[in-house]
Amino acid sequence: MKEAILLINLGTPDAPTPGKVGKYLTQFLNDRRVIDINPVGRFILVNLIIVPFRSFKSSKLYQQIWTKEGSPLLTNSIVLKEKVQKDVGDKYIVELAMRYQTPSIKNALENIRQQRPSKIHILPLYPQYASSSTGSTIEEVLKQIKGWEVIPSLNIVSKFYDQQTFIDALLVEGKKHNIADFDHVVFSYHGLPERQILKASAHYGGNTCQMGGCCNSITKNNQYCYRANCFETTRQLVKALNIPEGKYTSSFQSRLDQKWLKPFSDKVIEELAKKGSKKILVFSPAFVADCLETIYEIGTEYNEIFKEHGGEKVTLVNSLNTNEVWVKAIKQIVSN
Repeated sequence: MKEAILLINLGTPDAPTPGKVGKYLTQFLNDRRVIDINPVGRFILVNLIIVPFRSFKSSKLYQQIWTKEGSPLLTNSIVLKEKVQKDVGDKYIVELAMRYQTPSIKNALENIRQQRPSKIHILPLYPQYASSSTGSTIEEVLKQIKGWEVIPSLNIVSKFYDQQTFIDALLVEGKKHNIADFDHVVFSYHGLPERQILKASAHYGGNTCQMGGCCNSITKNNQYCYRANCFETTRQLVKALNIPEGKYTSSFQSRLDQKWLKPFSDKVIEELAKKGSKKILVFSPAFVADCLETIYEIGTEYNEIFKEHGGEKVTLVNSLNTNEVWVKAIKQIVSN
């Protein structure tokens, strides 16, 4: 009997047009876990303010990264699925879904159900746990499965930043660059509102979050804290790459306001340039596939900020994409 592996990434517009981008943003931002305010306020904010104003601007940004094959996030994810299927062989059914837009979680699960696997491994492709990404994805999977007459054994992977195979895959990309050639290394993670970190702590961490030194190690209280997960990812990479203290920074990108996780990546980049750094290397360990946030935000916008304030070059470390070590890591992650 076969087992199934369902790989799930966040999602992407079906095309870089205002209409398709608007459709994607509408589904994404109306998620109660993404914008975690009262439903009426969320509806007004998303549907009457954000989507109408951001659809055109965001579509222009997506056009900058779109390829002949389509969205880099989707095309890389499709190839990843194919490589994982080849690696695990006929004993597994491998499917791909996106939390938002296509291919949908509903359709991917139905494809799996029809093949009657003995067990389904659910792998949200977010290394560090966050309610707005991992939590939302798992909730949607359970919503789709709950009506099944037969619910097979489920293995849900909520985080994998602490899996050595994941770190090894990141190191393959990192070691393509000579760390000594750079003045500083930045580990840039996707940002979150601070309130979401505090809410997670209140629910699972015993209200121990201080938004400070409490993330300096992983404990039972912060094991599902996104901030703590990110800092631990950095510690593992710094140790493996022998980066000296003072030569690296963990930061958070894509903020919407000042009450998001700090330090902000764009401000870190700016300050490094002002202090005399000429070349910096940027890892993006929260993204397993290159997307708008890596290719454009880091590769283009941050490079422009850096040069504007005296720097010479921001070099982006590729995301895992279809890295062969990453392909093999997936089987080990779901097995563990």
